[in-house]
Amino acid sequence: MRCTIVPPHILERVAREATDPDLRAMARRTLVLSAAQRVERRSTALGAAPAPSEDFTPNRTINDAEHREDLPGKKVRSEGGDASGDQTVDRAYEWLGVTFDFYEAANKRNSIDGAGLPLISTVHYGKNYDNAFWNGEQMVYGDGDGQLFTDFTYPLDVTGHELTHGVTQYTAGLEYFGQSGALNESVSDVFGSLIKQWHLGQTADQADWLIGQGLLAEGVHGVALRSMKEPGTAYDDPQLGKDPQPADMDHYVDTYQDNGGVHINSGIPNHAFYLASAAIGGHAWEKAGRIWYVTLTGGKLKSDADFTAFAAATVATATELYGADGSETAAVRDAWTGVGVST
Repeated sequence: MRCTIVPPHILERVAREATDPDLRAMARRTLVLSAAQRVERRSTALGAAPAPSEDFTPNRTINDAEHREDLPGKKVRSEGGDASGDQTVDRAYEWLGVTFDFYEAANKRNSIDGAGLPLISTVHYGKNYDNAFWNGEQMVYGDGDGQLFTDFTYPLDVTGHELTHGVTQYTAGLEYFGQSGALNESVSDVFGSLIKQWHLGQTADQADWLIGQGLLAEGVHGVALRSMKEPGTAYDDPQLGKDPQPADMDHYVDTYQDNGGVHINSGIPNHAFYLASAAIGGHAWEKAGRIWYVTLTGGKLKSDADFTAFAAATVATATELYGADGSETAAVRDAWTGVGVST
């Protein structure tokens, strides 16, 4: 699946409700492009994950679509090359590097596939394209329309989120529908946030736990696309609508839209990770993040795992890492109970 940072329910709302006809047209065009990319992604088969490599050297390439919709576009910066002078190009290059460095430092993982996969990004995709996505092979960023969304290279966690879809692709392969799809989205939010926290040197209590902070344009009523600390509070805007994410199973949303609500119900496991991180304290990537990473990559998680299965797997991982009586294990167990997944 092609995995986008802006969920379709936001764009569908803009397409219906925006007062500016240009914004309505933009939202419709973005939705059409998203549908086309999903079809293309399904036709791209993924072979077996390559053997792990410990040659930790990033290999980044940034391409410029020049506002067209063809990928990958014109190469404008390669690994080790000088800054281009285009802030969008250079920011995309930097964020690829930060994400690569995080996975090496925190988890000894060599790039997205664990074997040094080249990191490719395309910027300036389409005209006022209001999204960013991982298409199974590379990152793609729109420039935003300037009225609702800014440049999609701006927040680091957007890059971290999308590249983590690649990590999931090469490891657990969580199916992109229903609860396994919501877990796929949540894992990307978790590591998108952790990458930002690691880059800023923040502890769990210092972090904002927002996904896409700085992406909403001036005048939009909201702070981000999602809040892991307080799901359902990220935005409430006449054109975007109100953040629909639930924080617990009592408010789980049954829907066939958005592949069974993958961008909506991800709020529940997101909140569980926040609760576990807050209870453990310190740098969230060191313990809570380690538990989630080992669960994702350890080979024991089924691709159609639901919330209950994922919760049990994280508790089992915490037990292996920190012991059955460890405070970390208790924090993970209590977090899933707190969101109503476990009893």
